Amino acid sequence: MIEPEPVRAPTVYPGMDGSGVPMRAAETVGCPGKQADGSAMSREGKVVTGWTAETRTPEGRPQRDAGSMRYSAVIESAATRDTAPEVAPFYLRVRRMAARCGFAEAERWVVLGDGALWIWKLAASECPGAIQIVDLWNAKEKLWEVSHALYGAGKSAKQWAHARCDDLEQGRFDDLLAVLRTHEATCETARLCVGFLETNRVRMRYAEFRQQALCVGSGVVEAGCKTVIGERCKRSGMRWTVDGANEILALRSCILRGGGGKTTGHGGLRRLEDRCRNLTYTRVEASNGVEWSKPSDDGKR
Repeated sequence: MIEPEPVRAPTVYPGMDGSGVPMRAAETVGCPGKQADGSAMSREGKVVTGWTAETRTPEGRPQRDAGSMRYSAVIESAATRDTAPEVAPFYLRVRRMAARCGFAEAERWVVLGDGALWIWKLAASECPGAIQIVDLWNAKEKLWEVSHALYGAGKSAKQWAHARCDDLEQGRFDDLLAVLRTHEATCETARLCVGFLETNRVRMRYAEFRQQALCVGSGVVEAGCKTVIGERCKRSGMRWTVDGANEILALRSCILRGGGGKTTGHGGLRRLEDRCRNLTYTRVEASNGVEWSKPSDDGKR
């Protein structure tokens, strides 16, 4: 299948996010997780997206251009040692996305993320010189967590949170930090929020970013993560193998590209995914290689 030509634009947005995919027990052996005993029931599926946003809303805010969305999703590592001779597999995936979306021809790259350190490390390596922006709504969520820790869920909490979010959006960063620091000694949530803001200060210049007509929310990335990974791989009762999940994620990435979550005319691929939906294949080792047993309809793979 021929990759459709990307929409050429002066500003291109690469974005990255992750979402847990429920796994069969054998696939999580030795993986640290969030269970009480430290074990895991899922593996992180990662998605890299690329899109443009030259279209404007009636209010003048940038929004994603129709037909510009590209996805690539997989369960693979983004971790690599600084001394390692080769980069992690997911880094190579980001490079391929950059080539497909015409990053080399763009005047600006803008990487949007939720604040996870692996995203910024990857962006520095694969998108050098890109403007890095922490998702505004994620930053606001941190401030709301502090407000609830300080004042509970009442009116005072709402007033405090709205005031601090306004400081953040309007660029009054020093004032915001000064208020939070008055609570550091007695509120662990406030202390952690101060650390988060100080670490990402350069990525939170929202007033400046908006003056440059840049997107400041990673909703497009999070929606892509939900569409490509969540809606297909996290249904009730599903437990996946890594190979099985990656096959479906590759298929969905191909089906959904360009449409921002809608099908884009790949009827054959859509019919193939429909046939794969709700099927279970048991992988067995055979003397001459790997075979797949007859599928059943229990909704697992």
